[in-house]
Amino acid sequence: MPHYMVQAAYTPESWAAQVKNPQDRAEALRPIIERLGGKLLSMYLAFGEYDVVGLAEMPDNVSSAAFSMAASAGGGVRAMKTTPLMTMQEAVEAMRKAGQAGYRPPT
Repeated sequence: MPHYMVQAAYTPESWAAQVKNPQDRAEALRPIIERLGGKLLSMYLAFGEYDVVGLAEMPDNVSSAAFSMAASAGGGVRAMKTTPLMTMQEAVEAMRKAGQAGYRPPT
């Protein structure tokens, strides 16, 4: 199953709610991801541009996009970014295909 990295930045209102009532958001998101046919592998608090980073398996791009849309539509995040991930085995396969593609830069 394809893997995705999801990064999200909470709104100030979301942070205020979580400071007032601390909660593990992974447990709130897990059933939503599972309803879409996926599995939440891990979730981390992060410093910087995004507040949380999650790694999930999803059946396909449509399911991953549906999760991102649902989370964004809820209003609790101000920014969200989804990155499709490849295993190293897939990366090596892509490198081999690239080497056989015959691409030549413009001259």
